[in-house]
Amino acid sequence: MTDLEAIRTRLREFSKARDWEQFHSPKNLSMALSVEVSELVECFQWLTEEQSKSLSTEQVNAVTDEIADVQLYLILLADKLGVDISAAIEQKIRKNEEKYPASKVKGSSKKYNQYE
Repeated sequence: MTDLEAIRTRLREFSKARDWEQFHSPKNLSMALSVEVSELVECFQWLTEEQSKSLSTEQVNAVTDEIADVQLYLILLADKLGVDISAAIEQKIRKNEEKYPASKVKGSSKKYNQYE
């Protein structure tokens, strides 16, 4: 069992104990995910680039909580849709390696259609 599988199982049990599965449609989960991502962004709002790289312990703790919330909603959404997150990640990395070959994009932040 992978860590993601263990977390998925734990989330299923957590939701079932609270009778929350009824609220966990893909639509609702994606909306909740969007809210959590916004809360993560809020942790960095108004910080300079340098400040965002040297957070206080309190700021790191807040960011950590939001990262966890984002990941939990991603796992719930993937579970609801039958998506294997590990396989999806591997597939996406392969696609990105083809789309962004290091020999063409190294050191560049241009979009894939701007360097060809």
